Amino acid sequence: MRTSLLPGLFRVAVRNAGRGFADLALFEMGTVARAKARTGPSPAAPILPVDLRPAPAGLAELEDALPEQPLLIAVLLTGLRDASGWWGPGRQATFHDAIEAAHTVMRTTRVPYEVRAGRCEPWHPGRCAEFLIRPVAEAGSDGDMISVGYAGELHPRVIAAFRLAPRTCAVELDMSAIERVAAGLPAVQAPVISSYPPATQDVALVVPLSVPAAAVEAALVAGAAAGNETASMLEDVRLFDVYTGEQVGPGRKSLAYTLRFRAPDRTLTDEEVAVAREAAVAAAEQRTGAVLRGASASTPSGR
Repeated sequence: MRTSLLPGLFRVAVRNAGRGFADLALFEMGTVARAKARTGPSPAAPILPVDLRPAPAGLAELEDALPEQPLLIAVLLTGLRDASGWWGPGRQATFHDAIEAAHTVMRTTRVPYEVRAGRCEPWHPGRCAEFLIRPVAEAGSDGDMISVGYAGELHPRVIAAFRLAPRTCAVELDMSAIERVAAGLPAVQAPVISSYPPATQDVALVVPLSVPAAAVEAALVAGAAAGNETASMLEDVRLFDVYTGEQVGPGRKSLAYTLRFRAPDRTLTDEEVAVAREAAVAAAEQRTGAVLRGASASTPSGR
């Protein structure tokens, strides 16, 4: 009875590499067995009769003795993520690709989630992200978030033990926990598509190395919404550059984001965009200790 999907993917990756297929993106969805949370020892499974249907009490006793069997999804990335060719050399799959794969799963479910630096075997402690959601019983409350999985680069000892390629990355998420929350969400609403041009601005924020980029992004989104009299005009936030070096000082990094603003009923003015941008930056400064490094002027453009 397996407790994780990852060892199976490890064996598939090694078998493919031995046959000359080293650039892989694998995934699996399946159930695993995990012990139930109990205050005392686990009960032994009863031996039920086979010549007649067991009584409801016997079935309940059997069900209680069985382990939890959640549905998980696992992803493994190894080798080249982008192939080499006449356009240049290929690109190695990194833990950033694994984390983005987990983001893709979470965004598809529409469940609100948070991301923070994680520490969990078999992932590398410095290249691992933990994904958290609020359980159903606490939806809309201020209760603690629960972890639903991890994404990142595997630990070198795990890579050596399974004879995987260096820098192999993996994802594993608890879909049962995610789906319980997703079941309580309202029906999907079609987005409002505006025909008016967007206005984009780039902002670069300097933060300590320990501050996750996701925390800065969340602060920018919350600040832009708070800086508006109505709904947020911030349509998209995209991280496009991470810089560490002498210009930002030791122990710090510069995160550059593109902010795209758009209104559903009019073309935004420079003043409106400036107010929303300043509110977003102010929230990032307050929540994460970010310091503004530089920003571009608003550039409305049509599509």
